[in-house]
Amino acid sequence: MRGRPRSEEARRAILDTALRICHRDGYQQVTIKAIADEAGVGRQTVYRWWPDRAQVLLDALIDLRTREPGLDRNTGDTLRDVERVLVRTFELTHEITGPALIGLMADAQTDDDLSARLQGTVIGPRRDALREILRRGVESGELAENVPLPLVVDFAFGTMWYRLLSRHAPVDDRLAADITAAIARLLAR
Repeated sequence: MRGRPRSEEARRAILDTALRICHRDGYQQVTIKAIADEAGVGRQTVYRWWPDRAQVLLDALIDLRTREPGLDRNTGDTLRDVERVLVRTFELTHEITGPALIGLMADAQTDDDLSARLQGTVIGPRRDALREILRRGVESGELAENVPLPLVVDFAFGTMWYRLLSRHAPVDDRLAADITAAIARLLAR
Protein backbone atom coordinates (compact mmCIF):
# COMPACT_ATOMS: atom_id res chain seq x y z
CA MET A 1 0.00 0.00 0.00
CA ARG A 2 1.40 3.39 -0.97
CA GLY A 3 1.42 6.42 1.28
CA ARG A 4 0.88 6.51 5.01
CA PRO A 5 -0.80 3.54 6.65
CA ARG A 6 -4.42 3.98 7.63
CA SER A 7 -4.98 5.59 10.96
CA GLU A 8 -7.41 3.43 12.91
CA GLU A 9 -8.60 6.49 14.83
CA ALA A 10 -9.40 8.40 11.62
CA ARG A 11 -11.02 5.32 10.06
CA ARG A 12 -13.26 4.78 13.07
CA ALA A 13 -14.16 8.50 13.16
CA ILE A 14 -15.12 8.44 9.48
CA LEU A 15 -17.26 5.30 9.80
CA ASP A 16 -19.02 6.45 12.96
CA THR A 17 -19.56 9.93 11.53
CA ALA A 18 -21.07 8.61 8.31
CA LEU A 19 -23.64 6.57 10.25
CA ARG A 20 -24.36 9.45 12.60
CA ILE A 21 -24.99 11.90 9.72
CA CYS A 22 -27.18 9.36 7.95
CA HIS A 23 -29.22 8.66 11.08
CA ARG A 24 -29.55 12.34 11.97
CA ASP A 25 -30.02 13.93 8.53
CA GLY A 26 -30.94 11.10 6.15
CA TYR A 27 -29.10 9.16 3.48
CA GLN A 28 -29.30 11.90 0.84
CA GLN A 29 -27.47 14.34 3.13
CA VAL A 30 -24.45 12.08 3.54
CA THR A 31 -21.66 13.49 1.41
CA ILE A 32 -17.92 12.95 1.50
CA LYS A 33 -17.53 16.63 2.40
CA ALA A 34 -20.00 16.36 5.31
CA ILE A 35 -18.31 13.19 6.57
CA ALA A 36 -14.82 14.71 6.36
CA ASP A 37 -15.86 17.97 8.01
CA GLU A 38 -17.67 16.32 10.91
CA ALA A 39 -15.02 13.62 11.40
CA GLY A 40 -12.26 16.22 11.42
CA VAL A 41 -10.33 14.77 8.48
CA GLY A 42 -9.60 15.97 4.96
CA ARG A 43 -11.76 14.86 2.04
CA GLN A 44 -8.71 13.26 0.46
CA THR A 45 -8.40 11.02 3.52
CA VAL A 46 -11.93 9.73 2.94
CA TYR A 47 -11.43 9.38 -0.82
CA ARG A 48 -8.15 7.53 -0.29
CA TRP A 49 -10.10 4.72 1.37
CA TRP A 50 -13.58 4.92 -0.18
CA PRO A 51 -14.81 6.08 -3.60
CA ASP A 52 -18.26 7.26 -2.45
CA ARG A 53 -20.72 7.50 0.44
CA ALA A 54 -22.25 4.11 -0.28
CA GLN A 55 -18.93 2.36 0.29
CA VAL A 56 -18.27 4.37 3.48
CA LEU A 57 -21.69 3.49 4.86
CA LEU A 58 -21.40 -0.13 3.81
CA ASP A 59 -18.04 -0.45 5.57
CA ALA A 60 -19.56 1.25 8.63
CA LEU A 61 -22.32 -1.39 8.70
CA ILE A 62 -19.78 -4.18 8.24
CA ASP A 63 -17.73 -2.72 11.08
CA LEU A 64 -20.80 -2.69 13.35
CA ARG A 65 -21.52 -6.32 12.50
CA THR A 66 -18.00 -7.38 13.46
CA ARG A 67 -18.46 -5.78 16.88
CA GLU A 68 -21.67 -7.73 17.58
CA PRO A 69 -21.64 -10.94 19.57
CA GLY A 70 -22.39 -14.14 17.66
CA LEU A 71 -25.91 -13.90 16.33
CA ASP A 72 -26.41 -17.64 16.03
CA ARG A 73 -25.55 -18.34 19.68
CA ASN A 74 -27.35 -21.46 20.87
CA THR A 75 -29.22 -21.12 24.18
CA GLY A 76 -31.04 -24.42 23.74
CA ASP A 77 -34.37 -22.70 23.02
CA THR A 78 -34.73 -22.22 19.27
CA LEU A 79 -37.66 -19.82 19.35
CA ARG A 80 -36.02 -17.67 22.02
CA ASP A 81 -32.88 -17.56 19.84
CA VAL A 82 -34.98 -16.58 16.79
CA GLU A 83 -36.66 -13.76 18.70
CA ARG A 84 -33.31 -12.55 20.10
CA VAL A 85 -31.84 -12.22 16.59
CA LEU A 86 -34.93 -10.41 15.33
CA VAL A 87 -35.11 -8.06 18.32
CA ARG A 88 -31.43 -7.12 17.95
CA THR A 89 -31.75 -6.63 14.20
CA PHE A 90 -34.84 -4.47 14.62
CA GLU A 91 -33.21 -2.43 17.41
CA LEU A 92 -30.30 -1.60 15.12
CA THR A 93 -32.67 -0.17 12.52
CA HIS A 94 -33.77 2.38 15.12
CA GLU A 95 -30.44 3.00 16.77
CA ILE A 96 -28.36 3.90 13.75
CA THR A 97 -28.50 1.52 10.79
CA GLY A 98 -32.02 1.98 9.41
CA PRO A 99 -31.50 5.01 7.14
CA ALA A 100 -28.15 3.63 5.92
CA LEU A 101 -29.66 0.23 5.12
CA ILE A 102 -32.61 1.75 3.28
CA GLY A 103 -30.40 4.13 1.29
CA LEU A 104 -27.91 1.42 0.41
CA MET A 105 -30.68 -0.96 -0.62
CA ALA A 106 -32.13 1.72 -2.89
CA ASP A 107 -28.73 2.38 -4.49
CA ALA A 108 -28.13 -1.36 -4.83
CA GLN A 109 -31.13 -1.63 -7.15
CA THR A 110 -29.05 -0.04 -9.90
CA ASP A 111 -25.55 -1.08 -8.78
CA ASP A 112 -24.86 -4.81 -9.06
CA ASP A 113 -21.50 -4.58 -7.29
CA LEU A 114 -23.01 -2.72 -4.33
CA SER A 115 -25.88 -5.21 -4.25
CA ALA A 116 -23.51 -8.17 -4.14
CA ARG A 117 -21.36 -6.58 -1.46
CA LEU A 118 -24.39 -5.58 0.64
CA GLN A 119 -25.81 -9.10 0.39
CA GLY A 120 -22.47 -10.74 1.09
CA THR A 121 -21.42 -8.68 4.08
CA VAL A 122 -24.41 -7.15 5.85
CA ILE A 123 -27.68 -8.81 4.84
CA GLY A 124 -26.43 -12.33 4.14
CA PRO A 125 -24.79 -12.95 7.54
CA ARG A 126 -28.03 -12.09 9.39
CA ARG A 127 -30.00 -14.35 7.05
CA ASP A 128 -27.42 -17.10 7.58
CA ALA A 129 -27.59 -16.71 11.37
CA LEU A 130 -31.39 -17.04 11.39
CA ARG A 131 -31.29 -19.99 8.99
CA GLU A 132 -28.67 -21.71 11.19
CA ILE A 133 -30.83 -21.26 14.29
CA LEU A 134 -33.84 -22.72 12.46
CA ARG A 135 -31.74 -25.61 11.09
CA ARG A 136 -30.60 -26.47 14.63
CA GLY A 137 -34.22 -26.36 15.78
CA VAL A 138 -35.23 -28.81 13.06
CA GLU A 139 -32.27 -31.11 13.78
CA SER A 140 -33.03 -31.12 17.53
CA GLY A 141 -36.68 -31.94 16.91
CA GLU A 142 -38.01 -28.67 18.32
CA LEU A 143 -39.25 -27.66 14.87
CA ALA A 144 -40.38 -29.44 11.70
CA GLU A 145 -39.36 -28.22 8.25
CA ASN A 146 -42.95 -27.83 7.02
CA VAL A 147 -41.85 -24.86 4.93
CA PRO A 148 -38.39 -24.49 3.34
CA LEU A 149 -36.15 -22.66 5.80
CA PRO A 150 -34.94 -20.06 3.25
CA LEU A 151 -38.59 -19.08 2.73
CA VAL A 152 -39.08 -18.71 6.49
CA VAL A 153 -36.02 -16.44 6.59
CA ASP A 154 -37.48 -14.43 3.68
CA PHE A 155 -40.74 -14.10 5.62
CA ALA A 156 -38.96 -12.79 8.73
CA PHE A 157 -36.68 -10.28 7.05
CA GLY A 158 -39.09 -9.48 4.21
CA THR A 159 -41.59 -8.27 6.80
CA MET A 160 -38.90 -6.04 8.31
CA TRP A 161 -37.94 -4.59 4.92
CA TYR A 162 -41.56 -3.98 3.93
CA ARG A 163 -42.20 -2.04 7.12
CA LEU A 164 -38.94 -0.11 6.90
CA LEU A 165 -39.64 0.92 3.33
CA SER A 166 -43.38 1.61 3.57
CA ARG A 167 -43.33 3.02 7.13
CA HIS A 168 -46.87 1.78 7.64
CA ALA A 169 -46.12 -0.03 10.91
CA PRO A 170 -43.28 -0.22 13.42
CA VAL A 171 -40.26 -2.51 13.30
CA ASP A 172 -40.02 -3.27 16.99
CA ASP A 173 -40.00 -5.91 19.72
CA ARG A 174 -43.71 -6.61 19.15
CA LEU A 175 -43.01 -7.40 15.50
CA ALA A 176 -40.15 -9.69 16.55
CA ALA A 177 -42.52 -11.54 18.90
CA ASP A 178 -45.24 -11.77 16.23
CA ILE A 179 -42.82 -13.11 13.60
CA THR A 180 -41.42 -15.62 16.09
CA ALA A 181 -44.95 -16.81 16.92
CA ALA A 182 -45.73 -17.15 13.20
CA ILE A 183 -42.52 -19.13 12.65
CA ALA A 184 -43.50 -21.40 15.54
CA ARG A 185 -46.79 -22.13 13.75
CA LEU A 186 -45.13 -22.56 10.33
CA LEU A 187 -42.60 -25.02 11.71
CA ALA A 188 -44.76 -26.71 14.36
CA ARG A 189 -44.19 -30.41 14.95
